[in-house]
Amino acid sequence: MTQIETQRSADWLAGAGLRPTRQRMTLATLLVGDGQDRHVTAESLFDAATDTDEKVSLATVYNTLRAFCDAGLMREITVDGSKSYFDTNMTDHPHFYWEDSAKLTDAPADQLEIRHLPDAPEGAEIASVDVVIRLRRT
Repeated sequence: MTQIETQRSADWLAGAGLRPTRQRMTLATLLVGDGQDRHVTAESLFDAATDTDEKVSLATVYNTLRAFCDAGLMREITVDGSKSYFDTNMTDHPHFYWEDSAKLTDAPADQLEIRHLPDAPEGAEIASVDVVIRLRRT
């Protein structure tokens, strides 16, 4: 970890009021250390973490991703009701899901136009709208 990556990760955690434990710092650095947004699965982040000198269990990765989501640092995007991706880009934006590679990427938000949403049922409000556009290579 470079000093800049470490500082960026520590600032990211501090901004959400999360204590920078060793495991959180390891995962935060993999997620935001280089300043780029990421779409990861728990398994892909676990694989990346096992390539570091810091050992982190898969259960810790799941728990940490949940803590990051709960703190508002990431959001969970569910594809097919079973596959979850975690996105560090917290702006409202659609996603492309590439069926052949099972990858999730950002889609251009400025090209998406939703003209009308149905009314929420009595006693509920719309919290968010996730748009996942499934792609198949031709």
